[in-house]
Amino acid sequence: QVQLVESGGGLVQAGGSLRLSCAASGRTFSGAAMGWFRQAPGKEREFVAGINWSGESTDYADSVKGRFTISRDNTKNTVYLQMNSLKPEDTAVYYCAASPVVGTVRNKYVYNYWGQGTQVTVSS
Repeated sequence: QVQLVESGGGLVQAGGSLRLSCAASGRTFSGAAMGWFRQAPGKEREFVAGINWSGESTDYADSVKGRFTISRDNTKNTVYLQMNSLKPEDTAVYYCAASPVVGTVRNKYVYNYWGQGTQVTVSS
């Protein structure tokens, strides 16, 4: 069992930065692939970034590549999403998720643990 709690969302102006955190409980965290997803009103939940269990492999959606950075600290059971150069189209509820698969994965259906989400709003 893995329980996930996101934090760090808020309101920011375009061009600004935010750092999201996802604190995990459960002894399987260090072995889990982790991902960040987001869902805007009226849209499907979409992949943002993923990281493998060791942190050595990362993957990003094209829309955030070069602006967002995913990282993890297994000693603190925490995964982070550093978001720079934010745009109004980044506005969404951001979720972290955990998956037992090896490597990074974009498919939301292979993530079996989800946080409650944190709102990110970027004003123009």
